[in-house]
Amino acid sequence: MERTTCCVVGGGPAGMVLALLLARSGVEVTVLEKHGDFLRDFRGDTVHPSTLALLDELGLAERFARLPQRRVRTVQLPIGPDRSLVTVGDIGALRGTYNYIAMVPQWDLLNLLAEEARRQPSFSVRMGTEATSFLVERTGAPPGRPGSRAPGRVTGVRYRTSDGRTGELRATLTVACDGRGSLARSLPELRLREFRCPMDAWWFRLPRRDGDPHGLVGGVGDRFLTAMIDRGDYWQCAVLISKGSDGRRRAAGLERFTADFTAAVPWLGDRVHTLRSWDQVKLLDVRLDRLRRWHRPGLLCIGDAAHAMSPVFGIGINLAVEDAVAAARYLVEPLRAGTVGLRDVRAVQRRRRPTTAATQALQRAAHARVIEPLLAGRPPFGNPGRAERLAGLLSTSRWLKRVPAYFLAYGAVRERPPAAAVR
Repeated sequence: MERTTCCVVGGGPAGMVLALLLARSGVEVTVLEKHGDFLRDFRGDTVHPSTLALLDELGLAERFARLPQRRVRTVQLPIGPDRSLVTVGDIGALRGTYNYIAMVPQWDLLNLLAEEARRQPSFSVRMGTEATSFLVERTGAPPGRPGSRAPGRVTGVRYRTSDGRTGELRATLTVACDGRGSLARSLPELRLREFRCPMDAWWFRLPRRDGDPHGLVGGVGDRFLTAMIDRGDYWQCAVLISKGSDGRRRAAGLERFTADFTAAVPWLGDRVHTLRSWDQVKLLDVRLDRLRRWHRPGLLCIGDAAHAMSPVFGIGINLAVEDAVAAARYLVEPLRAGTVGLRDVRAVQRRRRPTTAATQALQRAAHARVIEPLLAGRPPFGNPGRAERLAGLLSTSRWLKRVPAYFLAYGAVRERPPAAAVR
């Protein structure tokens, strides 16, 4: 019988950060990652100041700095009277060593975390291994409720490897870090709450040239919004389109799209010809939701498994990493003692849920007041004059630029890792 103390399902940022922190704290942990490697394109590649500070605390700052990366310090949006670019967030103005967002291929970050975790004797990762179902130990009826059935304790997972082998891995605690398609989301008692989302996103790349703007740059087109992320030698481009309009827009032809895109972002018009096929344009089905309950006995959900975030503000990875740091801090001692119970996993949700709910409320407000009107061809905030006044305030006030910058950098609450994991 295979057994571990903590089974982490999913080797994304939340899963690998949690596994590293637990292994450094002396907890036996096994990560199951269904893919054979970490190489996936158009994943979130933003490493925020809070995560950079965490890597520094873990003694990984120098090795991370050697990874290929681009540093973004400003966020610019076309909200001026003539759609001129206005800096709405100046991360470079924040105090501290890490006053930038590092744009690093996610597979490089995950490889760094996995490499460091492998130095711990209590850590193991199984690539090409997919969790297919939970092992559940049934319990009796709760006290005072004869005839009812308790949900039972999760005691591990059944898995299948890429070569077709199957097996069971038992664990004191299973942590679902496997994203918005998580196996845990099929459990009815966790109850998924979904919020209306007005858009989907297209992802693609365009060459970057000397003289282009720097940082994160936005644009507005005919019923779509753009965001271009400076990756050094290329732009990682996102186009937000109305929910469900992917098929209709593709049927209108690639030439129509490149013409509309050029009208929105004229300074990129001389290179849209590099888009030769719709195969180069990837669709992201944008969702915004969260579980009402992130746990049941023997199981905890964190990151996108607990709450799928909109790409607005680009803070999904930051939230997932902070979830992992908080979970490690709350769970290290109970896992070491073998006494982890429902109270311990509840504590993680109590700690992280308010931040998640507040962030999603801000995203929903941005959907309703800015994105949905623009995708429908209406002015944001219900009045074009309001956007112009906001542009004027942001262009003249250093302090107003720092508020969104701090939120992008650190989120609402900063988490500290367990002392035993710090180097």
